[in-house]
Amino acid sequence: MPKLSERVGTFTDSVIRRMTRISDEYGAINLSQGFPDFDPPQEIMDALAEAAYKGPHQYSITFGAGNFRQALARKQEKAIGRAIDPETEIVVTCGGTEAMMCAMMTICNPGDKVMVFSPFYENYGADAILSGADPIYIPLVPPAYTFDISLVEEGFKAGAKAIIVCNPSNPCGKVFSREELMAIGELAVKYDAFVVTDEVYEHMVYEPYHHTCMASLPGMYEHTITCNSLSKTYSITGWRLGYLIGPEEVVEAAKKVHDFLTVGAAAPLQEAAVAGLNFPDSYYEDLKKIYTEKRDYFLAGLDRIGLAHNVPQGTYFVLIDIQKFLDLPRFAGCTDLEFCEWMIKNIGVAAVPGSSFFKEEVNHLIRLHFAREKETIDEAISRLGKLQELLS
Repeated sequence: MPKLSERVGTFTDSVIRRMTRISDEYGAINLSQGFPDFDPPQEIMDALAEAAYKGPHQYSITFGAGNFRQALARKQEKAIGRAIDPETEIVVTCGGTEAMMCAMMTICNPGDKVMVFSPFYENYGADAILSGADPIYIPLVPPAYTFDISLVEEGFKAGAKAIIVCNPSNPCGKVFSREELMAIGELAVKYDAFVVTDEVYEHMVYEPYHHTCMASLPGMYEHTITCNSLSKTYSITGWRLGYLIGPEEVVEAAKKVHDFLTVGAAAPLQEAAVAGLNFPDSYYEDLKKIYTEKRDYFLAGLDRIGLAHNVPQGTYFVLIDIQKFLDLPRFAGCTDLEFCEWMIKNIGVAAVPGSSFFKEEVNHLIRLHFAREKETIDEAISRLGKLQELLS
């Protein structure tokens, strides 16, 4: 057989999705891959039922159905603070994953440098490799996951063409402050670079923190490519509806990349999702309340069973410190990945090993999520409580 591409040997399959497959095999409670176990809003499901019979069932416009882009523009111009032209400043993609890949392939030439904060959502490393870019990792330092802005400037001085900012950040739940974003943005302008943002958890931010769109800051719209998705906001992760917003010149190029990557997102799903995009502000306020309650309930359960964890400022992810278990003789030499596999088989709860998110050597953290009904959370906490028996 001829040799395969060298690039495919430089990254693994998704560890997150792998954990889901193992979880399914053993019937564990899946707190690894971040999708809810509850239905989307009724209005969206009703709209989907109608679209199933009335259509559209054929291709929409490659870069997104007109009514879908118009609804997106109306919703996001509130956050970005300016009018958005749905014809020239939006590309609808097959999920936020494609939006990020599309952005990277649009702006990067082989050998370009791109900064990535660590810990990072695992796709970003693969995105850099597939687009031919060389990542520069900037550490987010626990427990507050702060960063040294001088390292960001060093990256731009070294020729970085862009920096990726996940806000709120998966997996650590950090919400970047306006001041932090301003500092990053000022450097991007100074060095004439891009900021590529991943804002899929924009509506899952907990008091006293607030989400700020990078593109809303003074002078930053022209330097920002905003990537987002409907998946988490409307509990429709399987619909794979994402989008990219940016200045016209960037979007016109991104349309070409998107066209040959996937042609277009599913037409009937775009039609149905318009109902969600037209929700009033009260929907997002209620969503924040729902996830605040889930976060507090889940963290209280972790405290009750004695599992050390961070307190996420946003997203629905929590990092758990498993060092005290790895120090036991039975887990001598065990990696966090092996511990997660053991948990699935013996505890019945699926987590993601933290090492898949960090450039640094981190083996003592695992990621869990709480986008689950209360009954599921209760059962997961009950099972996780069995971990403490290991210490007795």
